Amino acid sequence: MSTTGTLYILSAPSGAGKTSLVKALLDELDFVRVSVSHTTRAMRPGETDGINYHFTAQDDFTAMIKRGDFLEHAEVFGNFYGTSQHWVQHTLEQGQDLILEIDWQGAQQVRRLMPAARSVFILPPSREALRQRLDTRGQDSEEVIQGRMQQAAAEISHYVEYDYLIINDDFRTALDELKAIFTCNRLTQRAQQQRHAGLLTRLLEG
Repeated sequence: MSTTGTLYILSAPSGAGKTSLVKALLDELDFVRVSVSHTTRAMRPGETDGINYHFTAQDDFTAMIKRGDFLEHAEVFGNFYGTSQHWVQHTLEQGQDLILEIDWQGAQQVRRLMPAARSVFILPPSREALRQRLDTRGQDSEEVIQGRMQQAAAEISHYVEYDYLIINDDFRTALDELKAIFTCNRLTQRAQQQRHAGLLTRLLEG
């Protein structure tokens, strides 16, 4: 019996540290992959097409929506983001756990189509810390940062829709908590029964 991976939704307001946590998680857990989304936003310095995102022209993105290629898609700060439905299904069938880094809008779409997905919301320890992190990144103008701060409260209000909450105050603690979620879900009776069917059969032999 093959073991199907678990789909995880990870959401957070911009600047909460989600991307850094996911990167560190991938370094420590070899059974986890992260979905590479399609986006219409411009590529930032240091990013690579196909690694960070599939950078897609607006017309091409619209055509993909019409074909039903996306598991979810949403507009965020004037740019569009979407997740390939075929790639998600293929990865889960290989037994890999898969992370979707998406906002609450995309999360709602995914839950409707894949109700077995687990979801995690990452919170900053304070609004002051969130603002400081956005400033420190040095990626956005003051106008963009102000927009992100105004949007943060609206985004955070959707935390009640998620299965798990992690407060990213101390990075190592937050990472350990995130690892615990992924590890624990692979130890359920159903998952272990699938993964160790041969062992269980031998143990039950008279």
